[in-house]
Amino acid sequence: MDDAERTKAADVLATAYRTRVAVAPLVETYPEVTVEDAYGVQQLQVRQWLAGGAALKGHKVGLTSAAMQRQLGVAQPDYGVLRDDMFHAEYAPIPVERFLQPRVEPEIAFVLRRDLAGPGVTVAEAAAAVDFVLPALEIIDSRIRDWKIGICDTIADNASSGGVVLGATPTSLTAVDIRLSGCNLYGDGELVATGAGGAVLGSPLLSLAWLANTVGRHGVVLRAGHVVLPGSVTAAQPVRPGSTWTAQFGGIGSVTARFGAPASAGAGPGGTDESEERHG
Repeated sequence: MDDAERTKAADVLATAYRTRVAVAPLVETYPEVTVEDAYGVQQLQVRQWLAGGAALKGHKVGLTSAAMQRQLGVAQPDYGVLRDDMFHAEYAPIPVERFLQPRVEPEIAFVLRRDLAGPGVTVAEAAAAVDFVLPALEIIDSRIRDWKIGICDTIADNASSGGVVLGATPTSLTAVDIRLSGCNLYGDGELVATGAGGAVLGSPLLSLAWLANTVGRHGVVLRAGHVVLPGSVTAAQPVRPGSTWTAQFGGIGSVTARFGAPASAGAGPGGTDESEERHG
C-alpha cells in the first residue's frame, strides 16, 4: 500500500466508527496489504484520535492464544491502544449502541508503576515495572463485517479494541501466581467459559514484555499509570443488549460489566453471531 491507500483505509475505518456500519475486509480492497501496512493504518487513526482530543491510557495485546495464531497464520501477537473513552465504570450501564459487534474477554490487567521502554526488556524488568494487577473485562469489537478478519484487518482496526471495564481490587504480583489464576466467566449468571492466566503466552508477563519490546522498536514507551491488557484467558463471548458479564479470578477478585439496552429500536447492532472466536 502507498501512503494514499493507507490514508484511504484509515478513513474507511473512521467512517465505520462514526456510522456504526461495518466494512469489508481490507484484503478485498487491497490484496497486497501487509502487516506493516496495517500498523501504518492503525497509527494514522491514533494520530487522528489524539488530534481530536483523545488521550492514550494504555495498550492491549491480542492474538495471544495458539489457536487464534494458527487460524490467522501468524506466529506472534498484535497490539493496539486504549483511549480514555474506552474505559467504562464497573456496574454502570454500557451503551451497547457504541459498538458494532461486541464480545467480551476476561483478562488480568497490568497497571504500571513506572515507564517500561524496550527493546531489550526482560520478563523480570517487566514484572518490576508493574504496580498491581486488576481483574478486567475487555470489550472487543470489529469494524470488519461479520468478524471476517485476517491479521491485517484486526491490526488496522486497532487490534479489534472496543472498551474495557476494570475491577476495583488491586493485587500485587507478589500475592498471586497469575499463571495459575483460574477464571470463571459468567453471562447473566450462567457459567459460559473457564480459563487461567497461563493461557496468555504461558504467562501474561511474557505478553507485557513482548509488548514493551515490540512498541519500543518504534520509539513508543509504556507509561507509568497506564493499563496494559495482555490477552484473554478464555474464548470471546458475544454480547447482547441488557446482558451482564462477570469474570471471577482466583486470588485477584471479580469484575462485572453491564450492557444497557439500545436507546431506541434500531439504535445499535446489539448482539453478534453465536460463533466463538479467540482473539486474546
